[in-house]
Amino acid sequence: MTQTVFDLYHPAVAAAYFVGVLAITMGLFQPPLLIAAAVVGAAYHVYLKGWRSTGLSLAWQLPLVAVIALLNPLFASMGSTELVRIGSHAIYFESLAYGACMGIMLMAVLLWMSNALQVITSDKLMALTGRTFPTVGLMLSMCGRLVPQLVRRGREVDAVQKACSAAGKTEGPLRLSTVLMSWAMEDSLESSEAMRARGWGATEKRTSYRRDRFRGRDAVALGVVCLLLAADAVLVLTLGGEFRFYPAIFGLAPWWAYAPHVLLLAAPLVAEVACGIVWGSFRKERMIHG
Repeated sequence: MTQTVFDLYHPAVAAAYFVGVLAITMGLFQPPLLIAAAVVGAAYHVYLKGWRSTGLSLAWQLPLVAVIALLNPLFASMGSTELVRIGSHAIYFESLAYGACMGIMLMAVLLWMSNALQVITSDKLMALTGRTFPTVGLMLSMCGRLVPQLVRRGREVDAVQKACSAAGKTEGPLRLSTVLMSWAMEDSLESSEAMRARGWGATEKRTSYRRDRFRGRDAVALGVVCLLLAADAVLVLTLGGEFRFYPAIFGLAPWWAYAPHVLLLAAPLVAEVACGIVWGSFRKERMIHG
């Protein structure tokens, strides 16, 4: 598990940051802002999970963006810049750009959600919501681990099928899905029995094994994050209110107008790099001076 700067603070700080970034990303619809969210989200994903995991994610997300971009002009033939005409149906650049933005927004949201699940682990999530909303916290925690668990088990089952000479090629996908479904159902029954045996729901408020005290510096960090998110939301709404796709793309602001949003997105990654440089210099100095 990669250590992050958010580990120095209460989990509420990380939760506020990622919820705010996801809300702004899903609310904005302007090409430079969406591209920035996707690029910075991918860079942070590389830091948290490595190049291989990011490459596997982008391997199916980028084709999805292309499919959405190509399908939108087929259903929404609008714009003023005609690119090509297929029979009586015209493909406009504005419709293509709109579809590309929809795909990029989906990719950015998926990347930032993956980053959030990597930073806000299940124990932090339970510590945040367990006492007040125990059922919601448990559901979010279980859903957060469900997809990685299914992927991991799917690879195990696929490896066993490939090693077994009796597994035919045509039966592989069907058998894989059947095994995964039965495995998941059996695991859910075992989990429910184990929770009942451990006294789940015996009291109205449950305790947490993770004791995170909300200190003064956590309040300061949370206030700064909320203030920056509010300011960025106002900036994004201002920029988005002046932008239009149809009938022609117009309303793009100068590059420096998008800089505050990019800095907010890149703040955790910049902090990680800065802390790494400071920590590396400190260790080097200690080694020199003994």
